[in-house]
Amino acid sequence: MKPILVGGQPLATGRSAVCAPLVGRTREALLAEAAALAALGPDLIEWRVDFFEGIAQAQQVLDVAAALRRAAPGLPILFTRRSVREGGEPIALDEPGVVAIYAAVCAAAAVDMVDFEMANAPADVQAVREAAQRHGVGLVLSFHDFQETPPLEVLNQRFRQAEALGADVAKVAVMPRGMADVLTLLRATLQSSEALSIPLVSMAMGAEGAVSRVCGGAFGSALSFGVGVAPSAPGQLPLAGLKAALALLQPAHVR
Repeated sequence: MKPILVGGQPLATGRSAVCAPLVGRTREALLAEAAALAALGPDLIEWRVDFFEGIAQAQQVLDVAAALRRAAPGLPILFTRRSVREGGEPIALDEPGVVAIYAAVCAAAAVDMVDFEMANAPADVQAVREAAQRHGVGLVLSFHDFQETPPLEVLNQRFRQAEALGADVAKVAVMPRGMADVLTLLRATLQSSEALSIPLVSMAMGAEGAVSRVCGGAFGSALSFGVGVAPSAPGQLPLAGLKAALALLQPAHVR
């Protein structure tokens, strides 16, 4: 497993890092979530800004990002707008506006990492990549399929695409239709983690895929998502239980 680095330091050593989502719709709800998560001790928090009702106002986004840092001191922040086509919430903002929000949070050093979907327009991917690189913000390029699990080679191609597009981290999340699909996702994770130079994040979603959130690190996935207050995707496990499972499993694996 290649660890995810923030400020030159790994989020976790000897195990997958654990990320907890923030999905509040208001500033007050987000700050309450952040305070609750800080007490649970994840390695990273993800602000799913597509849930935030003020997403169209850049200054509101920047102000809340600064407040989240104060509410959860020391916890790195991953900034994510998930599109409707990849499982996100509808927002009152067009795609140029989304790119502008990403550019603003990068320029203000308001967050530590940003997640942007590879399926976005190539010019938008380039613009977000350049903004992230210019301001020292980590870039996750992601692919989500909430309907099915693509074939093995397609999954490997998605991981390769993220690296080719300049990602610091490649993320792939899929929906299994059976346990064989979970094995396909884990096999792709293993093959791509051995072939690529950047860290990978992968998960099979839903109840059948929950096992991938625990054992993914053994196959090369550097991050798992756990629920602190509210989930952002199907199949996420409670944060405390996920941390306990990783602590039990991964030391045995690294030995």
